[in-house]
Order: sequence, then structure tokens, then C-alpha cells
Amino acid sequence: MSGRQVKEGMTTVRRALGTVLAAVTGVALLTGCGLRDLRDDKAADPAAPSALPSFEAKAPVPPGKPLDGQAKVQPVPAPDPSDPDAVARAWLATAYGYDTAYDNGPQDANLRALAYLTDEQAKAERDYRPGAGTGSDWATWAEHKAWMTLDITEDDDEQGPGGTPGASFRTFYVDGTAHGRDGWTGPGPRLTAVVKLTVAGPAGWKVAGATVTPAAVPPGAVPTGTSTSPSSTPAR
Repeated sequence: MSGRQVKEGMTTVRRALGTVLAAVTGVALLTGCGLRDLRDDKAADPAAPSALPSFEAKAPVPPGKPLDGQAKVQPVPAPDPSDPDAVARAWLATAYGYDTAYDNGPQDANLRALAYLTDEQAKAERDYRPGAGTGSDWATWAEHKAWMTLDITEDDDEQGPGGTPGASFRTFYVDGTAHGRDGWTGPGPRLTAVVKLTVAGPAGWKVAGATVTPAAVPPGAVPTGTSTSPSSTPAR
């Protein structure tokens, strides 16, 4: 074989090796950059289940614990369903009967009072999600793990909206006192509530809503909080 033929043969081998190296390098670069190698699609099983976990959305639930024998709030006796005054009092005593060792906010007590509400109001309470914090008053009560005692007085000189055979309005004054488990005592919920009640068939009278006016707080006293639930609409 002549020298020229040997030289030409070596040149051909170098070109062939260069082509192979370029192809290998290209595949390596694609894989190193995180790009999917399309050749892998041929081995993929389109019927195979996804490896990603599935999550079911859950509705938020009230965080408050139910009251038990260690709670300080006095149980509310079952009212006579034919007496709108008794039903309104029972609702107020439950909805404002906070125990901060159990309740994370006023809404927990409101949910304990669902039995006194009309079906429409009860649904509104269950669907309600407080959008703001509980306030400085609740923070003070919670610091002392306080519970409430309530003095509920009906307005003898009724000047509220007139009633009908199936609806009635009652005005009550609520004067609450907070009692800390550490011996501290301070003001609790203090308000005026105009309560609307309606007859809910055989179930008797039920609370259909209320207009609440917080009482004035003496200077230097701890601000008092009131329910902001759908059943208790602040007065305007």
C-alpha cells in the first residue's frame, strides 16, 4: 500500500470518529440541560397511573373544643319553645357565654347556640368564617383563661319594632363579667340586643337575627367585644 493510500485511510477514520463523538456529545448536552429525551416516550405506558398524590379540598371547621365538665360557663336550661322571651334569653346566654380555655373566638360560642336559630340563620352561622382577628378584648380574656357570667335584662319599656302573629322583637341588655382562672376579673360582653324571633312551625319560636349595639366602656377599662356573626348584626 502506498503512503498516499495510508494517509487517505487515516483521514477517513478521523472523520468517522468525529461524527460519532459529535452525536454522543449532542445527546449528553440535551440530557444534561434537563430536556426530555423523546426516545423515552416509546417506553412510556400511557395507561400507567400518575405518581403525583391527589388531594381532596376540605372545608374549614370551627377550631373550638366542645365544653365539658371542666368548663366554667353555666349550662343554659332548655327554654320553653312557646315563649319567645325564654328562647331569646337562652340564645344570648349561649352565644355570649364564652370560655376562652375552650373557645378560640366568639364564633365558637355562636356555633353552640345553633339550636335556638331558624334554619336559615343556622346555615349562615355554619358558613360564616371570621375575616378579622378577635381583638384586644379577647386577647386579654384569653391571657387569663377567662369565662363569662352574664346578667341579661329585658327592656321593660319596649320601644322596638312592632311584632306580628308570626314574628316578635325583644330588647335585652347584656352585662357580662370576665373571670380569669388566675383570679383576675374584668369587664365582659356588654351590649344592647334587639332580637327578632319567628315561629318555625312545630319547633316554636326561633331567633331569626339581632341588631347589637355595644355598650360604652368607661375610660381605662378593657374594651369589650361583641359577636360579629350573621345572627348579630351591629347597629348602624
